[in-house]
Amino acid sequence: MLETIWFVLWALLWTVYFILDGFDLGLGSLLPFLSKNESERRIMYNAAGPFWDGNEVWLISAGGVTFAAFPKAYAVMFSALYAPLLLLLFALIFRAVSFEFRNKVEHDSWRALWDAVHFLSNIIPCVLLGVAFANLFMGIPVDAQGVYHGNLLGLLNVYGLAGGVFFVCMFALHGAIWLSIKSRGDLQTRALASATFLWPLMLVLLVAFLVLTGMYTRLYDNYLAMPALWVLPVLALTGLVGARVMLGAGKLWLAWGCSALFILGVTFFGVAGMFPGMIISSLDPAATVTAFNGASSPLTLKIMLGVALVMVPIVLLYQFWMYQLFSAPVTVRDLEDEHAY
Repeated sequence: MLETIWFVLWALLWTVYFILDGFDLGLGSLLPFLSKNESERRIMYNAAGPFWDGNEVWLISAGGVTFAAFPKAYAVMFSALYAPLLLLLFALIFRAVSFEFRNKVEHDSWRALWDAVHFLSNIIPCVLLGVAFANLFMGIPVDAQGVYHGNLLGLLNVYGLAGGVFFVCMFALHGAIWLSIKSRGDLQTRALASATFLWPLMLVLLVAFLVLTGMYTRLYDNYLAMPALWVLPVLALTGLVGARVMLGAGKLWLAWGCSALFILGVTFFGVAGMFPGMIISSLDPAATVTAFNGASSPLTLKIMLGVALVMVPIVLLYQFWMYQLFSAPVTVRDLEDEHAY
C-alpha cells in the first residue's frame, strides 16, 4: 500500500513540475518567434522572472523522491538515461545563467547571444523530457543487474522523438497562454494568436501519440484490465478542449488552468499505464524495476510520508501566495525596476 501511495506521489511531483516549469520552458521556446523588440523580449523574460527558479524546485523534489522512495529505480534511471539527464542539467544551468547574464553588458550582440542561449536552454529540456518519458513508457534495454544495453541514439526512436515533439508543443501552448496573461498590447495579441495556432496542432499530436502508444508500448494493458483508468485520457482531452473554449471566451486564467489539467491528464495517463513498472525492461520483463521491488523499506516510506504530508502543502501554499503576488501583467514601466531582468 505504501509503495502505491508513493508511486502516486512520485507521479504527482512530476506533474506539478511539468505544469509549473512547463510554462517557463514554453515561454523561452517562443522567445524568438513572439518578441519583436527589446522591450517585448524583456517582458517575456520577466513574465517568467519571479517563478522559474521556484518552479525548478519541483524537479529536484521529483528526483529526491525517486532517490529516497525508489532507490533502485533511481539508480537504474540515472545510469541508463545518464546522457539525456546530464544534457537536461546543463541546459537548465545555462537557462539560469541566461536570465542573470543578459543585462550585464549593454550591447546588442551580447544580448542576442544570451537570447539564443535562453531559447536553446528552454527548448532542449522540452525535447529531452519528452524523449525520456516516452522511452520509459515504451521500455529501455536494461538487464536484471540494471545495466543499460544501449546508447543515446537508441533513445531517438520513432516513439521517443514523437514524445519530444509532443512535449515541445504542449509546453509551448502552456507558455503562450501564460504570456497572454502576463502581457498586454501587440505582444498579448501575438501570444493569443500563437496559442490559437498551437491548439489544433496539439490536438493532432495528442491523437497521434495515443495511436503510437498502442503500437510501441503496453500501457493500454492496464486500461483494458481496469476501465476506470480511461478517465485519465478523457481528463486530458477535457483540459485541452477547455483551454480552447476559455481562450475564445477571453478567460485567460481559466484557459491556463485547463492547460494545466491537460498536462495532469497526460502525465497520469502515462504513469498509470506503466504501473507498477517504473523502469520497464525491453530485454526481460523480469528485469523491470517496479514500485514494489524498487522501493525503500516500509519504515522509510512511513517517515517520508509524514514529512511529505506536512511540507508539501506548505510549499504549495507559499507558491500560491507568490503567484497571487506577481499575478499582474508585466508592463514597460515594470522594466524600469532595478530588479527586472
